[in-house]
Amino acid sequence: MQQSETELMLRGYGLTTAELYYRMPDFRSVLNSFIWQDYDLAPDHPRLFKFIEFWQDSIEGPLHSVRFTHRKLIAPGEWRNVVGEFRVN
Repeated sequence: MQQSETELMLRGYGLTTAELYYRMPDFRSVLNSFIWQDYDLAPDHPRLFKFIEFWQDSIEGPLHSVRFTHRKLIAPGEWRNVVGEFRVN
């Protein structure tokens, strides 16, 4: 069952963005980049490493390097339900 992004963030997932540099299959001296983004759990990053394993097994261009960042947008303790609103004129 697919979960919404909000449900994932409330369970502790954060947005992971990775920039993969790889060598072109036909021209090994040429580097190209690919941006990958998904919700993942820090510090183990299972989805990122699963994608890197997929790349190494299925894509012809060998990886040169990977840079990534992880950002928790909200955490379970930061969310609260607001029932009302007061307006001051």
